[in-house]
Amino acid sequence: MKIALGFICGLIFGIGLVISGMSNPAKVLNFLDVFGTWDPSLAFVMGGAVVVAFIGYRIVLQRPAPLLSDTFHLPTVKDVDGQMLTGAALFGVGWGLGGFCPGPAFTALPLMSTGILAFFPALVIGMWAGREIPGMMSARA
Repeated sequence: MKIALGFICGLIFGIGLVISGMSNPAKVLNFLDVFGTWDPSLAFVMGGAVVVAFIGYRIVLQRPAPLLSDTFHLPTVKDVDGQMLTGAALFGVGWGLGGFCPGPAFTALPLMSTGILAFFPALVIGMWAGREIPGMMSARA
């Protein structure tokens, strides 16, 4: 049941990314080009997503537990450290250069454009490195 609902939620998310234009790197890059061909429409998409998430969290967190789990799994770390800032900077640079972030990259993968074929392997390597390198560094220490 969890897998089926996860698939349905991912499908709805992917369809929303395609409909909103967030999977089109040209639209994303135009949004980031404030002094050129700026396209503010993605600000409305992101603003709408923030409002829906805010309301959704307020409603769901009133429940004693999620529907398919015993407890809510919310982040507990609230510190801003170098690792988080480095990750955020790398994310922003990748988004600005490629016009993709992970969700839209998955939705654009079936298009097999040269941009996604270059970006997606870098995304996978970056995700692997982000998980493995800190463990390797702490094992050395």
